[in-house]
Order: sequence, then C-alpha cells, then structure tokens
Amino acid sequence: MTPRLTDSRLANVGAKTIQTAYVTLHDQFQTITARARVRFDTQDWAGMQTDAAERLDLYRRIVDLVEAALRDLLGDRVENKLIWASMKAVYSGLIADRNDWELAETFFNSATRRIFTTVGVDHQIEFVATDFETPPTRPRSPVYRSYGRVSSTPTLVANVLTDSAFTTPYADLERDARLAAQRIDAQLEQLGALQTVDRLEIIRAPFFRGMGAYLVGRLFSGSHRIPLALSLIHTPAGLVVDSVLLDENSVSILFSFAHSYFHVDVDRPYDLVHFLKSIMPRKRTGELYISLGYHKHGKTELYRNLLDHLAYTSEKFEVARGQRGMVMLVFTMPSYDMVFKLIKDFFNYPKDSTRKQVMGKYDLVYRLDRAGRLVDAQAFEYLEFSRDLFSEELLAEMAKACTQSVTIGPEKVVISHAYVQRRVIPLDIYVRDAHEAAACAAVCDYGQAIKDMASSNIFPGDMLLKNFGVTRHGRVVFYDYDELCLLEECTFRRLPPSARYEDDLAAEPWFHVNPQDIFPEEFANFLGLSGHLREEFERHHGDLYAADYWRAQQEAIRRGVRSHIFPYQSEQRLHEEQNYDYGIPSPG
Repeated sequence: MTPRLTDSRLANVGAKTIQTAYVTLHDQFQTITARARVRFDTQDWAGMQTDAAERLDLYRRIVDLVEAALRDLLGDRVENKLIWASMKAVYSGLIADRNDWELAETFFNSATRRIFTTVGVDHQIEFVATDFETPPTRPRSPVYRSYGRVSSTPTLVANVLTDSAFTTPYADLERDARLAAQRIDAQLEQLGALQTVDRLEIIRAPFFRGMGAYLVGRLFSGSHRIPLALSLIHTPAGLVVDSVLLDENSVSILFSFAHSYFHVDVDRPYDLVHFLKSIMPRKRTGELYISLGYHKHGKTELYRNLLDHLAYTSEKFEVARGQRGMVMLVFTMPSYDMVFKLIKDFFNYPKDSTRKQVMGKYDLVYRLDRAGRLVDAQAFEYLEFSRDLFSEELLAEMAKACTQSVTIGPEKVVISHAYVQRRVIPLDIYVRDAHEAAACAAVCDYGQAIKDMASSNIFPGDMLLKNFGVTRHGRVVFYDYDELCLLEECTFRRLPPSARYEDDLAAEPWFHVNPQDIFPEEFANFLGLSGHLREEFERHHGDLYAADYWRAQQEAIRRGVRSHIFPYQSEQRLHEEQNYDYGIPSPG
C-alpha cells in the first residue's frame, strides 16, 4: 500500500500541484495572446475570434483539472482547513518570485472556492488581500518605451509607428504621422501646454481587439500629462493610423466595460495596469484587469473595492432606479456605481424563460464580441453581507421574489448567485430627463447600438428603451440579456397583407408565427419613442424597420464579412472621407 502522507507533506504537494496548474494556465494564456500580432498582420479575423473564445474558456478548464487533482490527492482530507492554511503559506512562497503574483493568488482562491464553496470569504484559506504589500519582484525593464524631445511632432509619431514593428508596412507612414501630429499639436494648444512634446512613453506591446490594434501611452508637455492612443487598422493598402485619442474620456471608452477583452502580451500585468491607471484615474483597477483578459483577478479587485466602499459608508443597498424587471431584481447603493442583479424565482408574463436559460444568455454574452454595446457582467457566488446594509424595501423584494438566490438571516444576508455590472442611466429615464440635444443624441446612438450589435451577430430581443442605458460618456449600451440571441438564429419577415379589415383590428395575428419570427415593421409601435425623438430616430435609423436590412446583415455574417466597429466617434477619425473595405472575408 502507498504510505499515507502527513498533513504537512500533503500541504507541500498540494501547493505545488496548484502552482503547476497555474504555470500551465499562464503559459497557454500567453501563447494564445501572442498570436494576436500575427492575426492582425495577416488579417485573420476569424482566427482572432477563435483565439478570443479559446482564451475565455481556458481558466475554467484549468481550474476543473486542478480541482480533480486536489480531490484525488487529498482524499478524505480535502476539506481539512489546517492543511489548506498550510498549503496557502507554502504556495505564497512558491509564487514570490513571479511577475504575476497577484494573478497566481487569485488562481489559488479559485481552487479553494471550488472545494469549499465558501460563503463570504475565509482569510485562513484565501488571499482576501494580497500577501505582498509591495511587489515581490522588480521589473527587468519598464513596461513602456520612452521617447525624448525631437525636432518635430511628426518625427516623434513616425518613430513610434516604426518601432511598433509590424510585418505589414504602413500605407503612407509620412502622411499618417503628419495627420496624427496635427491632432497632438492642436490638443497641446487647447490645453495651454507647450508647443513641444518633452517626453512620450508608449507601452511596448500593442493592444489587439477584433480588427484593430492600438498603441497606448502618455505624453508630457510642460506640466501636462496627456493620454495617447493611436488606433491602427489593416486596410487593403496596408496599415493606417485611423485615429488619435488624446483625452481621458476617449481612452476610457476604448477600455470600456462594454468592449471585449484586449490581447496584449505583457510579463507584468501589475505594471501595465498601474500605467493605465495613470491615464485613466477614474477606472477601477478591477475593470482594467478585466479589460486585459484577467477577468478572474478583476473580480478579486472588484470585490476588494466593494469591501473598501462598505467600510466607509452609512448607506444601504436599495432597489435600483428604473422600471422593475420581469426577470431580474436589481439593487445598488446611491454612491456606488455598480449594480447587483438577481434572477427572480418566477418571471412575470409574458416571459417564459427558465433560470438556466437566463444564465445561459449571460454566459453567451461573456463569449461574444460585445461590440462596445453589451455591458460586461461578472458572476459572483456566495456573497455575505450584514443585514443592516439592506433597506427594508429591498429585503422584502428579495424575500418575495429571489429565494433561490438569497438567504436572509437575522444578522446576515447571503447571496448565492448575482451578476455585477457597471451602473448606467436607463435610456427611458435619460431621454425623459436630459436636455433635448442630449436626448436626441442618445436616441441616435441607441439606433447605432442596435446596428453595431447586428453587425456582430447579436440581436437584443427586447429593444425597449428601459433595457438600454447611457454611460457617463454619453454612450448607449445594452444590459438586459434574457431575450438576447444570435442574429443568424432569427427569421426576419415582412408582415403579410391582411385579407379583411377585421384582421387589422384583431388582438392576435391572422397568420402563423414561428418562435424565431421577427417583424421589423412592428418595431415602430413598441420601441417607446414619440414626437421629435421618434422623428430623429427614424431620420437616422428608419432602415431598422425593414426586414431587408436585417436579412442583409445575416447574409454578410454567413459570407464571413466582418465589420470594423470603431470605439470612437467618426469625427475622431483621421481618414473619415475614405471608405476602407473593412469587410474582408477571413482566410479559409
């Protein structure tokens, strides 16, 4: 018989098992991420999409394997917390020389929570706060390249573009450097900075997402520190600098919670996130980690941020502003810009989905290209809060509608499953309360949001205004996913002509309707727009009422044609007058 290992020996072997699994995760994550440069250079957009899906599934797959290995190793001692506490201490030493120690700590937590399904947190067996007050390792080199003052701004931009070292040549490097420099010089003048750039720092690795690449950095002029992002696209003529983003809001939209995750090849995520934080100080650290594809550690940081907020507030959780949902109960705190969404036990008519189906929709959104229009939702399990943090109205709502998700005790409230999203202003409230110009702009962007989703093979299902929201940047996003589906699954039909006058007045259709049938001509009747807002919407997006528009989008998707969705406004483009053919069928 194999000798029974001592507890201390089990702790050592268990810690090394988790370390080995994390190294496997890291290596495979980096391998997938590094392919993005080749995908961009060769215009292999389908390959880029495949890589994104593979990378998203990687974490769950590795955690599944390490859970099975630990259960096999520990046997009847798998829930022995003393062994796990020792394991945590050994593991902390094993990762102390890593450049991604914070991600490795989160991975340990993932393994722990798989075994224990811990309610709340357990400091004994989890890294609730990091073990390292300061980074345990020093970077071998800065995360950025630094450029000093040169003879002219066009020369400076040209140096940056040349150093980015893509295989594909630029269509016209001199032209793009000159146009980008004009935007930079204009921004310096507007800010009252000096006429010259004293220093420019560019993150060494390009950021890849979808069909775009981005060079991100900061420039210094006198006392000013200015964000910088150069947007590159691969056109039939070669690489083109399509836009220059030079303010916090524009760069923040580039890193928005409504976009899919970047692929950026970096050794020390900690340094990269802190660099990004310097140009986007209002972005949460957790959101920056998530934007880079480190979504599990991003959740860890979001949870730490929540604990910090709760430690210094006297507010209570309350039902979120807006129309009450048929599927979700949504709550938040007045000064906290995140919302918590709980699936109700029973859905109001006419909703006929199941809890499992709703969770499947959120999982689908997690895997989709969110096109800058779908709000990222992070799933949290077994959150524990003091009952005193909840308003009585909210407690009553949860007790009535969410018993499968919430346990309310005399002192504690335990939430077994919740989705956490950034809080936005519901669009129906926004267009009612905003100034007329802002409301009209939002309605126009609402239509563009629907079109952006359609070009990414997404049909929102329920397109009522209440299911969309407006971010602090004025951008319209979609956040209610229980009826969302792939566009290619839908059947768009014209309304057949009625045979009798009575048919037009009937409450039920006089023709057969299949479950996936959609009649765009009816959109005008239930979107909830009226008056000048409806006129403005139809002036820009009246084609959404035509079945032919939607069928054309489906045909483009079937042919493998991909649209480039720009994370900035058209007026921010350097080549707005040129209509590049972005819809290039992917190789193979």
